Amino acid sequence: MNRPIYLDYNATTPTDPEVLEAMLPYFKEAFGNASSNSHSYGWEASQAVETARKQVSELIEAKPKNIVWTSGATESNNLALFSIIRPYLKRGEPVHLITTLIEHKAVLDVARELESEGCLVTYLKPDQFGQISAESVAQAITPHTKLVSIIMGQNEIGTLNPIKEIGQFTKSKNILFHVDAAQALGKTLISVDEMNIDLLSASGHKIYAPKGIGFLYVRDQIQLEPMLFGGAQECGLRPGTLNVPGIVAFGKACEICTQNMSTEILRLTKLRDQFIEKVESAVSSAKLNGHRTARLYSNASFSFEGLSADVFALGLSGLAVSSGSACSQGAPSHVLEAIGLPPALARATVRFGIGRFTTEAELDTAASKIIKMIEKNKALSI
Repeated sequence: MNRPIYLDYNATTPTDPEVLEAMLPYFKEAFGNASSNSHSYGWEASQAVETARKQVSELIEAKPKNIVWTSGATESNNLALFSIIRPYLKRGEPVHLITTLIEHKAVLDVARELESEGCLVTYLKPDQFGQISAESVAQAITPHTKLVSIIMGQNEIGTLNPIKEIGQFTKSKNILFHVDAAQALGKTLISVDEMNIDLLSASGHKIYAPKGIGFLYVRDQIQLEPMLFGGAQECGLRPGTLNVPGIVAFGKACEICTQNMSTEILRLTKLRDQFIEKVESAVSSAKLNGHRTARLYSNASFSFEGLSADVFALGLSGLAVSSGSACSQGAPSHVLEAIGLPPALARATVRFGIGRFTTEAELDTAASKIIKMIEKNKALSI
């Protein structure tokens, strides 16, 4: 079977062979429960978990003890926002959350739920490139602001936000700062201390580990309330038997990113820019969405005037691409709406995602298919 060229790395990534090799023993001979502290099977599993915790922490320049294992960034986002805001609501105290209109649904839907429970929420509007400025955060602050939650790398259009500048401001005001780094982890340098990040969410499947594993970074002195109950794992914040194979895989994936990130950034940024240039030079109707330079190397989002993205994607046989966020198929893109794209142009948007195993030849093929598809569409419309 000839599989299509995979250009949807922002939706998910294939498991890296080294990652798969690292995790397989923990399905077989090293199958112990990390909470079993009375025999070698448990000790072996526990040691593997702590090794992975260290590998993950090194990628974001954090301390291992501040990493809490979860099932993914969605759970991490829920844990971060609910844990910070709900105690104020329970005490009947006024509380204000600042977030943005370009967040992933895993943050936006939580914010809306908190709003229904009595939290005041400000949704910042980005500029035309999908960026949120530190100034806009500053202008939204009230005496009751307790948390700011900003996405680092936007999953649909690839724009990177000025996290360090926003973090400097929130720290100066003694306001907690949460960052959804699901798309940015392993693709751009992250230092939680330099960026003044208090809470950070991420998922393994975005960086060549399996689905179903993630983490929440929690800075020292921050007290969170668990959403689940039934065990003391992860200091009581996330009870339940640990997913040792997934954790080992995530740790190995982070180790590979730490070792290879600078090389990978250079190679894939070059490939992405070449691809963008080929499409733009040949297709006058192509509009690049997001910031041209402050963007994830993995993302090239184009809108093609007069063309339905769904028809476009189906017409490009042999390419696996996305007409929007993989988490919101069939729904209008709130992100494209937030940056001011008209509905017709938003519906004609295709996201191309490149990654570790993407080749120049594959992108050349993709560009050629796009150009031929546009030319065919023009001919039919004459």
